[in-house]
Amino acid sequence: MQNKNQFTEGPILKPLVRFTLPIILALLLQAMYGAVDLLVVGQFAGDPGSVSAVSTGSTMMNLPMMIIFGLTMGATVLIGRKIGEKNYQEAGDIIGASVALFASAALLFTALMLIFLHPFAQIMRVPPEAYDSTIRYVTICAWGTIFIVAYNVLSGIFRGLGNSTLPLVFVAIACAVNIAGDLLLVAVFHLGAAGAAIATVLAQAVSVALSLVIIARTDLPFRFRKSSIRFNGAYIAQIMRLGSPIALQDVLTNLSFLVVNAIINNMGVVTSAGYGIAQKVTGFILLIPSAFGSSMSAFVAQNIGARKPERAKRALFTGMSCALAVGVFMFLLSFFNGTGLSAIFTQDPAVIAASAEYLKGFSFDCLMTCMLFCFTGYFNGCGSTMFVMAQGLVGALLVRMPVAYLMSVFHPTLFAIGLATPLASLVSIILCTIYYRRKR
Repeated sequence: MQNKNQFTEGPILKPLVRFTLPIILALLLQAMYGAVDLLVVGQFAGDPGSVSAVSTGSTMMNLPMMIIFGLTMGATVLIGRKIGEKNYQEAGDIIGASVALFASAALLFTALMLIFLHPFAQIMRVPPEAYDSTIRYVTICAWGTIFIVAYNVLSGIFRGLGNSTLPLVFVAIACAVNIAGDLLLVAVFHLGAAGAAIATVLAQAVSVALSLVIIARTDLPFRFRKSSIRFNGAYIAQIMRLGSPIALQDVLTNLSFLVVNAIINNMGVVTSAGYGIAQKVTGFILLIPSAFGSSMSAFVAQNIGARKPERAKRALFTGMSCALAVGVFMFLLSFFNGTGLSAIFTQDPAVIAASAEYLKGFSFDCLMTCMLFCFTGYFNGCGSTMFVMAQGLVGALLVRMPVAYLMSVFHPTLFAIGLATPLASLVSIILCTIYYRRKR
């Protein structure tokens, strides 16, 4: 377990970066985990329909996962506060309540996804060439929801405890199994999108099983038994109060991307496949700001629990500076070399050109998110999750979706549609700055 005093005492930069680096590596592996499906299908399935199926299916699966991730953030912040207060046993009780809550949520989401799969696919305007493959992909992934949820819950719990190394181990296991499964099922047995889905579920199952073995041998700052896993109304209410606004914001933000995906799907299968490739590329591009946002929540939560708000503020600007140093490079790379980045995932020249066009418009978000994600991580750690939800909804519903739609009507190019995302981030940054200055 990472020394708890490193978050609340001494220099800020070193412990913040040390905590963030494993998160960066974990997000990198997680992005590779998702990208491998698309890369192997793009290289070995050989048709835009399969690429579109994996892309659209992954986007559809992101919706319930965003809810779980948002609620998990509530547990992360609450656990972090208890660790900052040095109330370790209560942190253990919160973990037990979290496990009970999310196990039930996983079963519920599995049922809902299977029931509403076809209506959802129709709303998404899945291209006819990709429809059957998309349905198979999402159906298989839906049956593995329990493992996907378990991974996210375990990672969130340990980040709240100040340990970002174990989540890295969890995702490394999953990534290795997924790569092997994709190569076997897609490249060798030619199962296409369905093979990629099977590999995904298998990888998560193996990861969770091995993770539990690792956890059983890990020293925790409290006593944790099977009897700790129970529905505790008070703790679950606190988790929901902190996590629900984040979950709602994440869901509606993801819905805004689904709307953009549906708009682009209506422009043809090649454009849809190009957008899918671009989305995988952006997953890598935004790794650094995403990692600093996640680490900021845990770092700030512990300092708030230790009654050190000024230290939490200094951590905010330290994180922003570090993220921006990398963000400038990622902006230049995605703006000027979108073709090279896209060619990693497919050999189709038309799909590569479409992806690069979207990335050029999106690239400005590399700079915006370095500030935005640190802001939202800071506010989440402070418990101001209602504001995080509000600014996210404004950016998603009032900026990203309307701008994407208007561009598709008046200037229907992927470059123009790609500009919708950085514009939404810019508006959110303005709102965060105003809120910070008023609440400082």
